[in-house]
Amino acid sequence: MSAYTTLTAAGYRAAVRDKVTLFFTFAFPLIFLVVFGLIYSDQDVSETGRPYISYIAPGVMSWGVANAAVFAIAFTLMQWRRDDLLRLIRLTPTPVTSVLASRYVLALAIGLVQAVFFVAVSLLPLFGLSLDAQWPLTLPVLLAGITAFLAIGVIIGSRADSPESVAAMANCLMVPMAFLSGSFLPIDMMPSWLQTVAKVLPLYYFNDAASATLTGDGGLADIGVDCAAMAAFAVVFGVIGLKVFRWSNRT
Repeated sequence: MSAYTTLTAAGYRAAVRDKVTLFFTFAFPLIFLVVFGLIYSDQDVSETGRPYISYIAPGVMSWGVANAAVFAIAFTLMQWRRDDLLRLIRLTPTPVTSVLASRYVLALAIGLVQAVFFVAVSLLPLFGLSLDAQWPLTLPVLLAGITAFLAIGVIIGSRADSPESVAAMANCLMVPMAFLSGSFLPIDMMPSWLQTVAKVLPLYYFNDAASATLTGDGGLADIGVDCAAMAAFAVVFGVIGLKVFRWSNRT
C-alpha cells in the first residue's frame, strides 16, 4: 500500500470518527440558509427582480465548501506538525505532495457531499430554489473552488502553531470575505468600490460560478472565466503553500 493510500484511508477514518466536527461541517452552512432564507422568503432583489434564494443558496454553499476546505487542512497540518507526526512521516519515503494529495481527495469528497446536501435542502418548498439546466457544471466549479481554498488552508496550517491561531487566522480571512464576495448579500447591492474589492477575492469567483451553474445567472463563458480565475488563485496560493510548508515546529 502506497503512502498516499495509507494517508487517505487514515484521514477518512479520522473524519468519520469525529462525529461532532462532521456534523457541524454540514450543519453550519445550513444555519445561514435557514436564517436568511426564512427572513427573506418570497422577496425579490429589487435590482433584478430575482428571488433572494437564487442569490443566497449558491453564495452560502460556496462559502460553506470553501470554509470547510480551509479549516480542515489548516487544523490537520497544525496538529500533525505540533504532535511531530509530520516529522515522523518525513523520515519515511513520503513526499510532501503525497501528504497534501491525500488531504485534497478528502476535501473534494467532503465538499461534494456538502454541496449535494445543501442544494437538496434548498430545493425544498420552504426555500424554493430552482435549478438551471446547466447545474451539472457545478462539479468542475467545486473542483476549482476547493483547490483554491485548500491551498489557502495549507498556508494557514503551515504558519499557525495552535488551534486558536488557526481559528483566528482562518476566521479573519473567511468571514470578511463572505460578506465582501456576496455570499450573504447580492454584490449588486454594495457600493461600486466594494464591488471592485470583491473582484480580487477568490470567493467572488466561486460565488459567481456557483450562481451561474445553479440558477443560470451567467453563461458558459462566465463560468469558464470564473474557473480560470480560481485556477490562477490555486496556482499562486499553492506555490506559496509549498514554500512555507513546515514538517516540524523545530524548523
